[in-house]
Amino acid sequence: MYGNNIGAYRKTNVETADPKKLVIMCYDGAIFNLKMAKERYVEHNYEAKSSALSKAMLIIGELNSALDMDKGGDIAKNLKSIYDYMVRRLTEGDIRGDLKAFDEVIHMLEELGSAWKEIFYGESRKTTLPESTPAWEKRPTSLVCV
Repeated sequence: MYGNNIGAYRKTNVETADPKKLVIMCYDGAIFNLKMAKERYVEHNYEAKSSALSKAMLIIGELNSALDMDKGGDIAKNLKSIYDYMVRRLTEGDIRGDLKAFDEVIHMLEELGSAWKEIFYGESRKTTLPESTPAWEKRPTSLVCV
């Protein structure tokens, strides 16, 4: 009974969030899923690792596809290159079992997320979504972002 209400709340929370919050939620979601993928790899739970890694890569892809190349200029072009690199690095790391690739991308996402928080909110904010509330899994198929 409560599970349906929580799911509906999460969906509404994502669908009604302003674009700035959605960007931050995407970064937090990608980081969370990459950390989860890394943990599952260490545990030899490859099915769960693949699921978490796929979610992280989908989120990165969503961030990439949401870029407005016309209005974003050099910033959008640079972010596209970074997101493309992240996906390549994660793919290579997964194939080779190189967890350093996961760490590298996690670090990059943390840095970018922190920069966006500073830009959006005018201060460095280390606030992330609670791990028990993976709202990005219920995000709309189309992300409206900068």
